[in-house]
Amino acid sequence: MTVENNNDQREASNQYPGLKSLNKLVGNWKVFGSEIEGQVTFEWLEGGFFLMQHYNLKHRGHNIKGIEIIGYERGFGAESPSENLKSRAYDNTGNTFDYIYEVDDEFLTIWGGEKGSPAYYKGKWSEDGNSNCGAWVYPGGGYDSTMTRIK
Repeated sequence: MTVENNNDQREASNQYPGLKSLNKLVGNWKVFGSEIEGQVTFEWLEGGFFLMQHYNLKHRGHNIKGIEIIGYERGFGAESPSENLKSRAYDNTGNTFDYIYEVDDEFLTIWGGEKGSPAYYKGKWSEDGNSNCGAWVYPGGGYDSTMTRIK
């Protein structure tokens, strides 16, 4: 259920203002690049505290399908959320990946594991916010990737 513009999402954003930056991702996107192609969808989970991504990609000839949950971590007994927007992705090949998200009006940065990691994506938003063009970088490789909003 998408709760992109309802009271739940606004309430969550008031409690955790950094969630507002994730609104830029909400919607359906075509992904393409030198080693990747496919589609991803971002939608708010009910309550507005977590953004869910469904992905269906072909990466280096492999079909990868999965989900990712993005938001602030708040563990058992914690009174406040994590400092960074964290995520965990699960795919059809058994992988689990953890990321840190940074989203602003100019860039989308996704750190593999922890902030400052040598594995990351950095992409620049178009002026209208309907595309993001950048590259995944990691030790020993990387590839370009662009996502364009499907209207």
